[in-house]
Amino acid sequence: MLRRLALAAALTLVAAPAFAATYTLDPGHTQVVFSWNHFGYSNPTAQFRTIEGTLDYDQAAPTKATVKVTIPLASINSNVSKLDEHLQSADFFDVAQYPDATFASTKVEKGAGPNKLKVTGDLTLHGVTKPVVLDVTVNKVADHPMWKAPVAGFDASVTVKRSDFGISKYVPMVSDDIKIHITTEGIEAKAFAEATKAKS
Repeated sequence: MLRRLALAAALTLVAAPAFAATYTLDPGHTQVVFSWNHFGYSNPTAQFRTIEGTLDYDQAAPTKATVKVTIPLASINSNVSKLDEHLQSADFFDVAQYPDATFASTKVEKGAGPNKLKVTGDLTLHGVTKPVVLDVTVNKVADHPMWKAPVAGFDASVTVKRSDFGISKYVPMVSDDIKIHITTEGIEAKAFAEATKAKS
């Protein structure tokens, strides 16, 4: 009986997923970049300097993943200061009234190919919440050689209509469709917290 129990315990340990964990998004390796068309002439881009989020991810059961992200919109960076000010104004994000954008996943499904996922979630922007679906690629989940801890890396993309969120200034001359690309590395939460504490 004891042998059977020991064998069952050993098999359970072997079968356990290697990187089922809660991850903190690494702000140094997370970017949210969006682009739009400007009167048909150009396709500018901007991104955000500050992104905060957590991810629960099990490599053996990716469809059980959950992710929550908060983006302070005042951290926008287009590399053009006047444009940053305009994007923060009431014409667009209106950061004085709506300081943050948030995303919270509601469903994760397998995508069309290996390491592909469809992540459905609620995007809240400009005081409006709408469902969006991200096309996600799982880049790598493994112990990081520098962090000495599990790290999960992903890319994602989605196109949203800004008018759906009440941001319609200059549509359609400035495109309604906004293309968003995300790249991120999530660090096992305990390791990230310990490293952050050590630096403070």
